Amino acid sequence: MENEMLVMDGFDDCIEGVVERFGMNPIVCYNKKKVLDKLISEAGCSCSLDEAQEYYEFHQLGAWMGEGTPCFIDTDAWDQVYPELDQLNNDL
Repeated sequence: MENEMLVMDGFDDCIEGVVERFGMNPIVCYNKKKVLDKLISEAGCSCSLDEAQEYYEFHQLGAWMGEGTPCFIDTDAWDQVYPELDQLNNDL
């Protein structure tokens, strides 16, 4: 299990790809928005975005299972960090 890429059961459709890191084994990368959307839509009883966010932060983002633990990409955060790039894309 030490060199294994771990995955979250039931979230294969939320995988964006594999992340390679220098000197470390590759890990699976999930799309955070897709994970949250799936939690909201498939949560037995429809949960709110806040409830899905809380579940995600504790059970998925906060679950350290060793070096093969998956990572999450938040594509919305990129726009907040570099808003000028978003404007550049709109201008093209």
